Amino acid sequence: MNNSQNNHITTTSVRGYELDSYGHVNNSVYLNYFEHARWKMFRDLELNHLVHASNILIVVTDIHIRYMREAKLYDEIEIRTKAVCDGPFLIFKQKLFNTETGLALARAETKTIFLGENRKPVDIPHEFKKIF
Repeated sequence: MNNSQNNHITTTSVRGYELDSYGHVNNSVYLNYFEHARWKMFRDLELNHLVHASNILIVVTDIHIRYMREAKLYDEIEIRTKAVCDGPFLIFKQKLFNTETGLALARAETKTIFLGENRKPVDIPHEFKKIF
């Protein structure tokens, strides 16, 4: 993890079952890459326990992905994640890179909101605001 200026880095590699009939990563798989990086960020920042202990949910309300280049089998990829608080939303700004070429493959912006036990929106917990 690199947490300089709230940036987190997750690395992984492209697996065969993520490919489509064109031989590159299927567009839907990028959602998994981005979500994996968000959960890895939470784990590395020790935020998972806060979510579970407080019975709050974090749900995606909106996601936009811009695909720029294809990823292929065995490519090593890096997902850079930054989170910012904006009103009631925790927004993740993410970029996916090919680690060998350094070229950007995709970028995403994911807007999330926190829900309480009654499944109604609640304020962003203070612990998250301190970090983001």
